[in-house]
Amino acid sequence: MADSVRSSISCLVSIFAVALGRIPSLMALRKPLPMSVAVTDAHPSSKDISKGGTKKLAAVVDSVWEWAAICVKQCPVQPVAHLGEGLAYENPPAFIVEAHKQSLDLVECNQYSPTGGLSRFTGTLSRVYSSIYQKTLNPDLEISVHSGGTEAILSVITAFVEPDDEVIVFEPAFDLYELHVRFVGGVLRTVPLHPPQHAGTAVSQAGEWRFKTEELEQAISPRTRLLIVNTPHNPLGKVFSAAELLTIGTLCARHNIIILADEVYEHLSFNAPLPRIATLNPTIARHTISIGSIGKAFNATGWRVGYAIGDRDLIRHVKNAHIILCYTTAGPAQVAAAMGLEEAERVGFWDENRQRIKGKIDGLCAVFDDVGLPYVVPSGAHYLMVNATSIKVPAQYVFPENLADKPQDWRLSWMLLQEFGVASIPVSASFSNANGRLGGDYLRFVVSKPQAELDLAKERLRGLKDYL
Repeated sequence: MADSVRSSISCLVSIFAVALGRIPSLMALRKPLPMSVAVTDAHPSSKDISKGGTKKLAAVVDSVWEWAAICVKQCPVQPVAHLGEGLAYENPPAFIVEAHKQSLDLVECNQYSPTGGLSRFTGTLSRVYSSIYQKTLNPDLEISVHSGGTEAILSVITAFVEPDDEVIVFEPAFDLYELHVRFVGGVLRTVPLHPPQHAGTAVSQAGEWRFKTEELEQAISPRTRLLIVNTPHNPLGKVFSAAELLTIGTLCARHNIIILADEVYEHLSFNAPLPRIATLNPTIARHTISIGSIGKAFNATGWRVGYAIGDRDLIRHVKNAHIILCYTTAGPAQVAAAMGLEEAERVGFWDENRQRIKGKIDGLCAVFDDVGLPYVVPSGAHYLMVNATSIKVPAQYVFPENLADKPQDWRLSWMLLQEFGVASIPVSASFSNANGRLGGDYLRFVVSKPQAELDLAKERLRGLKDYL
């Protein structure tokens, strides 16, 4: 018996060896180690391993989010009222949580989903957005499902931006736009949203921060491939007007530029229905890909479900990029998202949630009114930008050395955390160096937090009166 087994194993090894020698593709995979790496029994140092990291990853290490996370962890005032990062630490509405539980019992949800998305989800998206766009959307050809809005954005950028192609963004801007563009070898071009003259001394409206058409025109070049417009806007809270979007769309159509409309905060437009660039006219619509997020819509960012909607000739390329980047998206979350979208309309969740977030923003604004710091009244999203230039830093105050070459808002953010235990994000991190002066006076606060955490932050922030 043992001899028979040994004989069989020996035969298999021989067959495998012969096969391996006859298949060049298998042999080619066995590449020798680089000459610079010595082969020893010892583990290589972390320094040697890190040499394999590409330059495109360096910006992630230096990001404001990494800095903020470390600062919060080391803060001497605990617990920190973390109004810097948009983590809510509250569950999504009960109806969508229950839908997710139910979806786990469905066989099709526990296997690979179709790369373009489950028909249960894409069909619901088609019904919801066909009504908004006033045209019938093909769920198979004009909708792409993604593992979060972030992956949807990266899929669009990957699909259309070649090395040295240019992408235009309005500043301040979500910093992941730049990371994504640089990741594929593209070049970021920025157009600033200019504040009104009184923004430094009085309360301003987010809608008063505007781009100049001539600056947008100057940013366009023969290499421009993509323009990103985020509305409602992070971190400003601006909702771009229909007139502004028409200017943007007309220029993009004229120069054959694809528009990436990041509308993940679409259900948080406070004052009026959200103007959507894809609905302005058929020509602009053919150039537009709109991004939505179930995570942002339902406070379920851990589910990682987003989607892209656009012309079929654009979406097919986005789907191909998605296959490379992520392949497929979690099935249970897709089915739950479909059920959640349907139930949200039925129970009036969008209006209720919008009023809830607006109430939290109003409550935080009242604190800064009391303290005497001007801010930007948002028209949407869940952020509040506060002008912090009136805060007086004690003459002998010691800051970390790594903040020496940073704009003043980084130092103010750090001091606010150290002295009051309230985390914020310096807005200059959302600007390029060329336009950093426009953001260096501001701190960004997030209100999508449990009420107890917001109340703690408000109580502590009132102490700023002693620093003005």
